[in-house]
Amino acid sequence: MRLDKYLKVSRLIKRRPVANEACDAGRILVNDKVAKASQNVKPGDIIQIQFGNKDTKVEVLSVEETYNKEEAKELYRYL
Repeated sequence: MRLDKYLKVSRLIKRRPVANEACDAGRILVNDKVAKASQNVKPGDIIQIQFGNKDTKVEVLSVEETYNKEEAKELYRYL
């Protein structure tokens, strides 16, 4: 699954255009490398998101096309 879509489905970032902008600005790293929105993510990948002065680091546990709001937290775990 594309990185920007995963961020939206997992609800780490609310909207896909915002995820695209964050990727273009170099604020999202996958496995310690700056990632493009089109990069594929798979279980086991480590995603680091830089929100201003706060960093969020998560491990991808599952990649699903659709998830409801309550189950979205099962797609990743915080590190």
